[in-house]
Amino acid sequence: MGKIIIADNPLNELSIARELLPPSLDGVFAMHGSPDFNAALGDAACLVGFGDGSMDDAFYQRAPKLKLVQLLSAGYDRIDIESARRAGVAVCNNGGANSTAVSEHAIMLMLAVSRSLVWQHANVSGGRWRGNNASDVKLYEMYNKTLGIVGLGTIGRKTAKLARAFGMRVQYYDVARLSEEHAENIGVRFALLEELLRTSDIVSLHVPLLPATKHMIGAEQLKLMKKSAYLINTCRGPVVDEPALIEALSNGTIAGAGLDVFDQEPPPPNNPLFNLPNVVLTAHFAGPTWDTQYSRFRNAFDNCQRMIRGEKPLWIIPELQ
Repeated sequence: MGKIIIADNPLNELSIARELLPPSLDGVFAMHGSPDFNAALGDAACLVGFGDGSMDDAFYQRAPKLKLVQLLSAGYDRIDIESARRAGVAVCNNGGANSTAVSEHAIMLMLAVSRSLVWQHANVSGGRWRGNNASDVKLYEMYNKTLGIVGLGTIGRKTAKLARAFGMRVQYYDVARLSEEHAENIGVRFALLEELLRTSDIVSLHVPLLPATKHMIGAEQLKLMKKSAYLINTCRGPVVDEPALIEALSNGTIAGAGLDVFDQEPPPPNNPLFNLPNVVLTAHFAGPTWDTQYSRFRNAFDNCQRMIRGEKPLWIIPELQ
């Protein structure tokens, strides 16, 4: 029987983890850094949880049997990759377990900003009925608009599929190009980043946070976008230069934004985004739906079983492949 640690976290529904835990895995449920966690670390073969900045060389020295850090998230920007490499420990993300949830959330934000949903709700709930008053605000359909997806991984591809169902044209930019046949089969076309920004009605970001992607959308990139365009970010806040975005939203460089992520989380109460009428904000809630609880623990436990059987795990992060 292989011992694994399932790190307790407010984002986890541990009753689902206990329901899905295979009998072949000896699971210890404990908060990261707690006495129970530290006591189990010496014998654990796998750690299931989220990235933690304290997992340095000293951490891995206290875990001599650890072979796998299995993340419940798609992102891995809080992982010390070089410490894991030196320890010979595989780091794997959640295998697209939250891809349906995040892609649906991205579409929801697109609809919300295109139809000024928050403004409409505030008017109706505040007794300011403005139905059929087209002069108050311009509302837009997604049909026949161009969606530009930056990062065509699992989430990006699912977002493209949903957008196609709305009748959108979809173009993408990614450092990993699809073959022309594959792109044609899923109904997308490649565009250079600058070209995508200039020609898209909505730009949706789906890249991991890496040194190369930090602030990849800054003042110059925002100036390339149409004044009527919307920016959607459901990946990581620092992919966008937030002060530059606030400026662009304030002066009409772009029409609006739908944001699930921020530079600082939670954002400070004086964040200027809170006072802008052309944004829709959610609290990094794109991924953790109730359905995702099942899919990510299912993927995690499958990967733990693979590692303990001596097989290569799935979904190793690119830097460690």
